[in-house]
This record gives sequence, structure tokens and C-alpha cells, in this order.
Amino acid sequence: MDTVMLNKNLLGINGLGRIGKLNLWNQLMLGHFDGYVVNCGREVGKNLDDLIHVIETDSTYGSLHKFLYGMSGKKAEIKVLDAETPIISIDGKPIKILRKARNPKDINWAGDGIRIVVDCTGTFTDPGAAADSPKGSVRGHLEAGAQKVIVSAPFKFKDPTRKSSDDATTLIYGINHSKFDPRNDQIISAASCTTTGLAHMMLPLFEHHATQQIVTASMSTIHATTNTQSILDSVPSVGASDLRKNRSVLNNIILSTTGAAKTLEQVMPQISKIGFMADSVRVPTSTVSLIILNITFHSQLDKNGEPTVSRAFLNRIYKEASEGSQKDLLVYSERQNVSADLIGSMAACTLEAHETHTRTGFLTLSKEVLAASGVSLEDDISLPVTHAKIFGWYDNELGSYVNCLSRLTKYVDQQLI
Repeated sequence: MDTVMLNKNLLGINGLGRIGKLNLWNQLMLGHFDGYVVNCGREVGKNLDDLIHVIETDSTYGSLHKFLYGMSGKKAEIKVLDAETPIISIDGKPIKILRKARNPKDINWAGDGIRIVVDCTGTFTDPGAAADSPKGSVRGHLEAGAQKVIVSAPFKFKDPTRKSSDDATTLIYGINHSKFDPRNDQIISAASCTTTGLAHMMLPLFEHHATQQIVTASMSTIHATTNTQSILDSVPSVGASDLRKNRSVLNNIILSTTGAAKTLEQVMPQISKIGFMADSVRVPTSTVSLIILNITFHSQLDKNGEPTVSRAFLNRIYKEASEGSQKDLLVYSERQNVSADLIGSMAACTLEAHETHTRTGFLTLSKEVLAASGVSLEDDISLPVTHAKIFGWYDNELGSYVNCLSRLTKYVDQQLI
């Protein structure tokens, strides 16, 4: 291990793409780790200055300096400690850069004393794949010496018969992160940006007795573009089933899919009891996405015959949650926001209270239908049912997702001490 990195609590980051770089930024702000080992897996640019330029700048969020110090004019101090290895430092925090191995099992985490690796490549998402898989596996990080691996994406099992792994779990900060078991959990998925936002929208509803009885739900995320999309139209790969992914992100609104609801079942098992549908609509913006949650409740009427679940009632539930158990993770907003207003917001979700809407109707069950179910009544019965539409913003990159990812990483590390 390099002398400058000795006797330090270091974090390993695999990948320096959108999430990898922004994760490094966020960790520098949190200041929990003493230093970092970042694996790029390849050479970057012509020299070390080019790599520093990549770390230092961002087209969406501005410079690292503004992220850390706002508009004060103060700049983070960036030094080259070892040009050969190389090792740089940002505000005194050493950062070792690895540029050779792409396969996780070939990255010498043990040699650098790394306990936790955050894999931000989006490539190694199958915890069921063996460590020596030819194309690499998330388990390779463990083989290379890491104690725990946190994946910045949902798990995807390539074997359709497998849905889980004994030593793998999905955790969302502020939802179920306290269920982390350091004795058993070796590979952790931090879910996705959309699942994180959705979880923080659903939690207040599950925790209030009046909104626990959910009949059905659906969500659409109006989602900013990602690097998985084509800038201009391109030719699909062999066997591609979704031709829209190859259409220009600059010129189109593109219908897509999301596994947010399915992943949420792993974090909130009660979701499996609800008929939950989810889809995604990609739009040509750089970040900040919007969840539109449609949800139907078994409702009740008060003594005046008014529905207990109303717009004001739902907004009150969210406001109380934002001031209580979900403080700083769920933000309640009565402003009329647009997406740019939420760029960089560290909240997992910002509830757009101005647009919460409810309608209550009655579901009539005839005595004939009831009789067919074995229930004998003389008259039909009518059940009040309330449908709600709830909106929640989330910064799918630096703000909502990376903030929750970074805080989860810090929590996991604290449990290992």
C-alpha cells in the first residue's frame, strides 16, 4: 500500500461515470472516509491533468468547487501527490487512481486495504454470478479483498430461476437501511433512483392507518435522459427488442420501462399485495425526474358523509412525515416547482403538494354478486373508494440518488467498526 494511504479508512469506487464521479463528490462533502481508491479500468485522456479535469467539472452541476463551497469563490485544493501511481488529493483527502483492471476480481482492493467498494459501473448487477465469470462479476470484488460491495443499481439475475441470493440484499437509505446485517450481507443493492423516490412517497401512506388499505396503484416517472440512450438515432444491436432506445434523446419523448415497483417489493414486502404497475417516459433534460403516483384506497366516510382520505388529509400526512421520521429525505413543498428548481436537491423525494388531487366514488356490489361469493344480503352495498394522484420530484443523479447512496455507504461502514 502507498505510504500516503496507510492507516486510513478508505472507500473503493469502481467506475468514474455519472454516478461514480458524483458519488466521489458527495463523499468528499460528507467527509466520513479518510481517502478513496477509484478504479477507472482504463487510461483517461492524455495525462493526469485530463483525469483531474473530469473529476473537477460537470456540465449539469457545475464545478466541484461550487458544489463544495457554493458561490463563495473558494476552491477545493487539488494536489498531485504521486504522478506515477497516480495519487492526487482534494482538500487533503488522498485519492488513488487505478487504470488497468476492468474485471472486479483483478482489482487489488486487498492491497489497498479497502473494506467497502461501491460499484458504479452499472455492469455487474448479478449477485448470482460466480466471482470468476469470464466477463466479470460483482462477487469479483469480494474475491479481490473487499468485505462488502454496494451496487448503485438494482440486482438483475441472468438466471431466470433465481430471484435472490443468500448473502445479497436491497437497502434504501431512510427506508430499510437499518436492516443491514454485517454478518450476512456481503452484496448490497442501493436500488435505483426511481425506486428510492417512490419508496419515500409510499412510506408515509403505509405508516398511517387511514391509507394502509390500498386497492391498487400505478406510477409513471417522467425521467431525465441517461447515458444508456442514443444522442442521435443509431442502429439497434442484434436481438434488440426495444427500438426506441436507439432513437435520438435530443429530439424525442420516449416511452420506456422501469423495474421500480418490482424492486420496491424487496424493500417494502407489502407492495406485493397490491396490483402495482410502473412505466417510464424519457424526456430530453439532463437531470431531475418526476414520479406521478396514482393510488386507490379503501376509503371511509366521516360522520358528515365526507371521505376521510382527501387532498388536505394526504398533504398533512406528507408534511408530518417530512418534519418527523423522514426529515431531510422527504421534502414537503407547496411551491409551484419546475424541474430546474430541484437540480442538486438532496431530498430523496420532494412532494409537490400543490398538485395532490383526490376523488371519491362508490363501488356497488349487488346482492347477486355477493351471493355468488357466499355472502347473503337483502340489499346491494356501496363501498367508498378514493383515488389519489400524487406528484414527487427527485434528482436522479447527484441529489436524490447519490445522496442516499452515500449515506447508505457511510452507515454500512459504521456497522463494520
